[in-house]
Amino acid sequence: MSSSSPTSLLNIDNIDVRPGKPPMLRVDATDDAPRWAADHRDALRADVVEHGSILVRGLRLHDVAETEAVFRGLGSLMTEKEAFAARRSYSHGVYSSSKWPPNQPMCMHHELSYLFEFPSLMLFVCLTAPTDGGATTVADSPAVLHALPAELIERFEHVGWLLIRNYNNEVGASIAEAFGTDDRRAVETYCRANAIKFEWQPDGALRTRQRRSAVVHHPRTGQRCWFNQIAFLNEWTIDPEVREYLVDIYGEDGLPFTTRFGDGDAIGADVVQLINEVYEAATVRERWQAGDLMLVDNVRTAHSKEPFEGPREVVVAMADAVHLADCSPTIEVTAS
Repeated sequence: MSSSSPTSLLNIDNIDVRPGKPPMLRVDATDDAPRWAADHRDALRADVVEHGSILVRGLRLHDVAETEAVFRGLGSLMTEKEAFAARRSYSHGVYSSSKWPPNQPMCMHHELSYLFEFPSLMLFVCLTAPTDGGATTVADSPAVLHALPAELIERFEHVGWLLIRNYNNEVGASIAEAFGTDDRRAVETYCRANAIKFEWQPDGALRTRQRRSAVVHHPRTGQRCWFNQIAFLNEWTIDPEVREYLVDIYGEDGLPFTTRFGDGDAIGADVVQLINEVYEAATVRERWQAGDLMLVDNVRTAHSKEPFEGPREVVVAMADAVHLADCSPTIEVTAS
């Protein structure tokens, strides 16, 4: 393989595509993974557009510094904004996976789909594989869109979806973690520039509301994609006991996050369950091995994290920002 050109090395015939599994490219171990990634960037990126995701096995990545070099050779890294959960930041644009209870699944979602400008590419490297579970699973967005009821899709296309968040220093990401500052004027400026309605609470907490399109067109292929976090960030996805506790403490309107139809109507537990069932039917998975690299088209493909046992270290980067306006949104949202 070492004598193959980038184009021939990543020829479609070399990618292993099997039912229930993400597309996989096996490569010979290399002493210079960052150079290999940079040399094959264009071919890798083309195959990600073709398949939605690619798992590269055989690079034997072993530390954060080497991982960062690979990431920077593959895309232009972004700084995370409006995070929903805390992460460790290794360097500019390089993060740990979201801190999440290991015994709980993370629902399918498209990263930062509620932003005006979001990553078109997600990059993952597994440095330490868990002893059981913990796969980063993926699901094809056009397939999910096709499987959902037409009347539900039509409603979301017409009104969009609404994300409501309550920031405090106790549950979820804090104001400083989400906005990079706790200065009120800076936060308000950001919200106005990004079409986010905001309200400061008497105790200093911040409540925000932002309306976005639930269906977009892929910026390169034009495919219609179910692109949102409607189910993931809905109150009915929260563990029932945890939700009951949070309601007791903060009230129905004080949950750290929930979603609604774009016209403000509540989204029932039955709708959330249906969306998650459709995601599950479309999900493919492959257990991590230490040293694996995974590239995910963030518009075409949703991703999630399965429960796991044992230590798990996955390094993450968000890359190649794309603006919502370049994805033919179904509703018009403008900054103030």
